[in-house]
Formats: sequence, structure tokens, C-alpha cells
Amino acid sequence: MSVLTAGFAASKGAEMAIVDDDRSITWSELDARVNQVIHGLRSGGIAAGDTLSILCGNRIEWFEVSLACANMGVTFIPINWHLVAPEIAYILGDSGSKALVVGHRYLDQAAKALEDEQATRIELALLVGAETTGRFQGYDNFFTGCSVEEPEGQSFGGPMFYTSGTTGNPKGVRSSLAAMEPGTTPEVWLLIIAGLNAMVNDPQTTVLCGPVYHSAQWAFSFMPLLGGAATVMQHKYDSAGVLGLIDKYQATNIHLVPTQMKRMVDLPDEVKDSFDGSSVNYYLHGAAPCPAVVKRSLIEWWGPKISEYYGSTEGSIITLIDSEQWLAKGGSVGPPQPNMEIMVVSDDGTMLGPGEPGTLYFRNALGMDFEYHNSPEKTAEAHKEPGVFTTGDVGYLDEDGYLWLSDRKIDMIISGGVNIYPAEIESVLGGHPLVADVAVIGVPHEEYGEEVKAILVPSDSASAEGGPGEEDLIKTLSAFCRENLAGSKCPRSFDLVQALPRTGTGKVKKRILREPYWAEHERAI
Repeated sequence: MSVLTAGFAASKGAEMAIVDDDRSITWSELDARVNQVIHGLRSGGIAAGDTLSILCGNRIEWFEVSLACANMGVTFIPINWHLVAPEIAYILGDSGSKALVVGHRYLDQAAKALEDEQATRIELALLVGAETTGRFQGYDNFFTGCSVEEPEGQSFGGPMFYTSGTTGNPKGVRSSLAAMEPGTTPEVWLLIIAGLNAMVNDPQTTVLCGPVYHSAQWAFSFMPLLGGAATVMQHKYDSAGVLGLIDKYQATNIHLVPTQMKRMVDLPDEVKDSFDGSSVNYYLHGAAPCPAVVKRSLIEWWGPKISEYYGSTEGSIITLIDSEQWLAKGGSVGPPQPNMEIMVVSDDGTMLGPGEPGTLYFRNALGMDFEYHNSPEKTAEAHKEPGVFTTGDVGYLDEDGYLWLSDRKIDMIISGGVNIYPAEIESVLGGHPLVADVAVIGVPHEEYGEEVKAILVPSDSASAEGGPGEEDLIKTLSAFCRENLAGSKCPRSFDLVQALPRTGTGKVKKRILREPYWAEHERAI
């Protein structure tokens, strides 16, 4: 049996392990399936040290494959399923993936991606939820005949997440979870999850209601699963449905982003009144600032069970603040975790004291660090020295050691908890013949926090007599974005201007562009 599921198969084999929208699987069934996937992937040429990409929805097969990789020394790449073919192809090529597992919903874009020259290293392509077609072999057929016996030679494998890049392309974050020494045993996972599960108050049943390709949604479902907590998931978020899952399965913990929290608050009173929720001992949220009025409403409804973290794909969880602390220090993201050191640094490199805002740097006392895959220059930019890194955020520590964020990476947009970097969008729009210059910013949105706005200078041909009018130009550019970018990255609005404000070195002054839209708001992010 696979190292990471064998114990649970033996101790509670008939109990529920994972539930998705379509079916459920027990611990014994999960263990057998993970063994089959390991044997099957090996027969398909995938071995320790290789990389595999997963483009699949929130479903049982996602966990089967990732668990198999974690037991066989394979790095797995969770791909955002909203990406389009060119974006998928880039990740496949940059990561060096040899295999791709695709959910049937995403077959069209995945098939197009495999036609791209960047994806030429893909040797094995598997399709979940459908039969063999084109280059894709049916997932069930491929693994069903494989052995359920315990595989030999198991070793540690982990994820590498891709984050949107400030230079136009996403960057693979190779953290300690994806950089273990060859031959490291899978049991190391059990040491890693011990601390996290202690933080989440010994989870028994997790509800996963956000996309598992997101590092936080993955961490707070995959890791509790490795600790023996069942996982109940929803593919497409539905607030009332989430409440129903919590009560039906007596869930103990759930991770939310502010957009989901606001939708919870906005539910009809009769739906909220019908929710019991007594089984939950831990609601966790992060990814973006949550409006204070929303959080207070949920604390009044759910009780003081809500904790907020500040962190990143690169730095994991840096701070944590529970409900009582937050009510006393509303606006803070909390004190650092015991293993984290926070440094506030001025532009000239001076260490700053309490109440003095500066660039935030962090050090993990356990020695955990990261690098950007295939990008040593970006890795160097993110580090003050080895082991001391920044997320680019600006903030300060108060006298009690609590962290307050006063600003963040100005360019980054956080919409519905999703990080969006404008440079990637600007790269697409800037290449269109009707655009002379472009800047992309985030502007306020009541539900999502921010939405994407493109401010552009039309090209001479667009402005010339006989060129498209403003309405037709915007329609053309909107369609162009939809063809080349994931939906979350496509601008929701366009402003046409004669020129963009730039510094003497040519850098766009985005703060000036943002100010008119945020002037009437208490927050600036």
C-alpha cells in the first residue's frame, strides 16, 4: 500500500475519504487506487524526478494523481483550469512536464495546448471523465487493470505552483515541497502536515469549495487529507450548497476567500437560519483583504471561529490572527507564526522599528525557502539574502508585534482572491496593432474587491479617419483578450486616453492612474 494512505486504509478502511460532486470513495478504495496510479504512471514512462501537470476540476481523480506523485518522487503542477491553450502550453513547456492529466471539461484547450511546440515533452496524456480521444487515453481504462499491490521504491514528491508573472509569464514557485533531496521518503509529508493540522485544530472533515489548483485551497485540503481528515468538495462554488455540505457531512474546517464570505453574508435569512454549523471548529480565510463589515457579520453568525492568515505561495503562512485578536486589533493580519521572523526595511536598507512602514521581508526559522523555476534573476530580486525574502508588500509591526499591511505590490490585482499581474495582460494588449500604449490596474468592485481595467492609448491607425470608433475598438480588444487570456485576467472595462503618465525612466505611474478610482474608498487595495 502507498505510504501516505496505508495507515488509514488499515485503521478506517470502510470510512469515507473523499467526496466530490458525483461520487465518494473510502480509504481502502483510495489506497488501492493510488497504488494503481503509481504502477500505471510508471508503466507510462513516468519516474521519480519527472514532472506531471494536472488540469482537472475539484474531483476525486485530482487527489488520486497528486497522492500518487507524492509517493513516487514526481513533481506535480496544478494548472489553473481557466487558462487558455497558449498559457497552458507555456506552463507545460517551462515546467518540463512529461505527463498531463486533464478533466473532460478542459479537453478543448488542453488539446490545443498539446499542438504547441512548447508542449513537445508530453509523453503521456490522460483524460478524466471521458473515453480515449486523439492523444488522450481514458483515465479509468488506463489505470483499472494496474496492480493494487504496494509499489516498491517510493519517494517524496511535491507540488510546484505557478503564479502570474510580473514580467508577462507565470513563474513556477519551487518551494521546499518541490525541492527535496532525491530519495527522500514520503514519510516526510507526515512531519510537514503535523504543524498545519495542529493550527487547524485537528481537522476531521474538510470542505473544499475553491479551486484546488490554488496553493491555499490545496494546502488546506490535501494536507488535512494526509493527516486522515476526509475531504468533501464542491467543483463550482455555491454558498448555500457549501452550508449544506457542512451540515450533511459534519465538517470541522473550511478555507474561504473574501468573495465567498461576502456571498455567505448576502444569503437570504431563511437559508442562514437553517444552517446549524455546530460541527465546524475552524473557518480560515486569506488571499485578499476582507471588508470589516463582512467579517464582523460572520463572527456574529458563526461565532469566534474565524481566523485570518497572511501569506503567499512563496512564503506559505506568515501570520495568523483569530477572531478575538481581530476584534481587538481590526485591520491587522496578526502576529508572525512561531517559525517566522518579520523584518521591515526602508528603501535604503535600514531596519525599521514599530509603527514605521517599509518593505516586508521574512525568514523561516525552519530553513524553508523558495526559488522561481528557470528564473534565477527573479529569485535574486525576491531575496535580501539567502533565506530572507519579500512578497513585495509594504507594512509595519506595532508595539505588540502585530503586522499591519499599509500597501502591497502596486501592480498586482486581487480579484475574488485570485492574484492577477497586469504585465501579462499588458503584454497581450500591447501587441495588438490598434494599441499604442497600455496600462492595466485594479479598480474597486463591491463583490470581488477589485476588477481589471485597461487604460490605453489607441494607435495612429485606430485614431485615423476611417478607423474603428471607441465602441468597436473596445469590442475588438475585448474579444482579443478572451482569445489569449484566462477569463479572470480579461479587462472588465477600458478607458481610452491620449497619453499615460510616465517617470523619466519610462515607468508608468500607476499610483496616479489608480487614485481617481479609489479616492472615495477607505482602502487602497
